[in-house]
Amino acid sequence: SLSRNGKSGLSLSESLVKPFMDISKRKTLTAAVLAASQFILPLPLAASGKSSPTITRQIMDIDRFVEDCINANKYSDPQAAVKEVLARAVYNPSEALAAIAEPDRAGLRVLLRSVALTIFCATWTPQMNLMPHNHLMWANIGIYTGREDNMFWRRSSEGIRAYGAEALFEGDAAALPVDAIHSVTNPLQRFTGGIHIYGGDYFDTTRSQWDPETLQEEPSDGAVIRAIFERENERLRY
Repeated sequence: SLSRNGKSGLSLSESLVKPFMDISKRKTLTAAVLAASQFILPLPLAASGKSSPTITRQIMDIDRFVEDCINANKYSDPQAAVKEVLARAVYNPSEALAAIAEPDRAGLRVLLRSVALTIFCATWTPQMNLMPHNHLMWANIGIYTGREDNMFWRRSSEGIRAYGAEALFEGDAAALPVDAIHSVTNPLQRFTGGIHIYGGDYFDTTRSQWDPETLQEEPSDGAVIRAIFERENERLRY
């Protein structure tokens, strides 16, 4: 079975690859992990009344977050180290949402692009679907608003076959291995937003996607994925 933070998850045959290598569920993270976050800034809010004290709420420091990811990527296990940074960032989703802004269209907002690391905020229109695809590099995903449902696929003699599924909720952070194939759905009637981090140049890597109806393998890259998100905006308008 799939092990998540010491709990039994989906009962699956996993002779080839686990769906998510690791998921940090918000409710299971310790207070020590939260306290370790160093990229949260206080955001003053207007106080009403003559003598009311200043009210503050927290907002994520995006620049510091990116810097921490770059530094974590230098560790011996870069994916795990970067995922720890991501898990802290989305532990309180409202803090990330305050910094990134409420999504109102599909898109990929790039925070960092380099040969070693790509970070972007992916926003999904209501009930948006993305066909099965791979990355050919490790990936970490953290959800700061909405929900992302993942179906996992593996290659077989007949093409690809589905073998598992996992839902990521606000505050969750998950890791995907280099050879993962997944399709993604936003099942909600509102937008979903997540921080996606990849161990390489996501936009300059030729990889594969599979037709959602025929499951025929097709070439894909960053430009193809961007175009899919733009088409979703057109769909939303009409």
